[in-house]
Amino acid sequence: MNRKVGWAGVIVFISIILVPRVKAQDTIKYSLDLQDVVSLAIEQSSDVKYAQNTNVNYYWRYKNYKTSNMPKLVLSGDLPTFVNSIEAVGQDNGSTVFQKVHSLTTSARLSLAQSIALTGTYISASTSATRFEDYIQHSTQFSGSPMSFSFYQPIFAINWLKWQKKTEPLVYDEAQRSYIETIESISLTSVYRFFRYLLVQTNYNLAESNLKNSTINLKIAQTKKDIGTISENNYARNELAVLNAQKALNRARMDLKNADFELKSYIGLPLDRKIDLQMPLNITLFEIDPQKALEQAKANRKEGSEYKRRLIEADRNLVSAKRSTGLSATLQGSYGLANRANELPGIYKDAPLQQYLGLALSIPILDWGASASAVKLAESRRDLIIYDVEKDRTDFERSVIVQVEQFSLLKDQLVTTKEADKVAANGYLIALKLFQNGETTITDLNIALSERDNAKRDYIYSLQSYWEAYYRLRILTLYDFDRNEPIGHVNPLLSKQ
Repeated sequence: MNRKVGWAGVIVFISIILVPRVKAQDTIKYSLDLQDVVSLAIEQSSDVKYAQNTNVNYYWRYKNYKTSNMPKLVLSGDLPTFVNSIEAVGQDNGSTVFQKVHSLTTSARLSLAQSIALTGTYISASTSATRFEDYIQHSTQFSGSPMSFSFYQPIFAINWLKWQKKTEPLVYDEAQRSYIETIESISLTSVYRFFRYLLVQTNYNLAESNLKNSTINLKIAQTKKDIGTISENNYARNELAVLNAQKALNRARMDLKNADFELKSYIGLPLDRKIDLQMPLNITLFEIDPQKALEQAKANRKEGSEYKRRLIEADRNLVSAKRSTGLSATLQGSYGLANRANELPGIYKDAPLQQYLGLALSIPILDWGASASAVKLAESRRDLIIYDVEKDRTDFERSVIVQVEQFSLLKDQLVTTKEADKVAANGYLIALKLFQNGETTITDLNIALSERDNAKRDYIYSLQSYWEAYYRLRILTLYDFDRNEPIGHVNPLLSKQ
């Protein structure tokens, strides 16, 4: 009995100690700065998972291209094939006789094949053996090729292997750079969502402060009304100020819930976790050289590889149009040994030489101008692609320069709005003190309040514009101007391969 009471006392004691702590943990706010939000978005957002899987797809495409040009060793054959039927059998005199066939055939073939990208040639070497057992004649025969070499060489046709060797590395390089660009775009989106939340959070804090001050002012006005030093009209204005402050706080609370849901959903935080965003005040105001930004953009962005690939593909399509409309030929041949015997070792003894060489031709004679028009169409498309590439290159370089110039202007604007925020905040404190001392009117106080709130919002907007412009510049150049090095993001899915 005493033991039960003792354990009950322990449980009650633990409950008293732990329950308040759990409640305290529920109210903890996790402080996040801009870099925290960006890092969480890069690590946990659904967008980054999609980008990682897309990048993996291109990785395996490139791996498949690399392995497709490697030598291939293949073992093939037929498992014992049993036949018991009536079949047409060719005779030595050229006639055909339907005979009963009752046999078992087994074969195996080992081949080594290789494609040569330089010439578009396919070559192979093989050895094979076949066993045939006739149950009607009660005989067994073996045939095979101890050694055989063959080749297949298209002539006057486009060498797709050679063109693939030019384009596939560029496609993979584009994919790698595009992945980094996508990660930076996710960072930009997280910057936008961070400042949207920060602005709403600031509006909520201002609304709370305004309601608190308005309530204090109403109490002061009530005292003055009781002693007859304030008019009914001024007192009513104080009451209206409290009501307006309460409405503003209610709106800010709803906006904060919406922004809270959007931000947490994007960066992958639990919705029940309370967060408090810190305004990014420690800012390094970068001086960026437009020429350096342009050089880094040319060196790091996917456009460099993309422009090369588009021009190569235009040349390839033109060559394909020319080669596919004229004379085409295919040369193929084989050289090796072949034999037959009553026993398997016999096919490898004194095997006679076996050779084959063939040339297939295709010559268009009359196509009513289809060949010529196909070539002209390919030439026209090639010229159009050359023009588009030059235009895209010019527009891209101009966008980099413009972004650097805008970034410099936003840097100056940030300094101005920061100073205006300080002045407006001090002005409101002075106006509030004067009003509470009865030295100014509520109209002047509301003006100071409006100026303070607008200056605070303008400062946040300037911070947002500055950081968004900075991350846009990172996207355009794939260069970290803070660390003075190119940006590189490693795909964790590829690191596990």
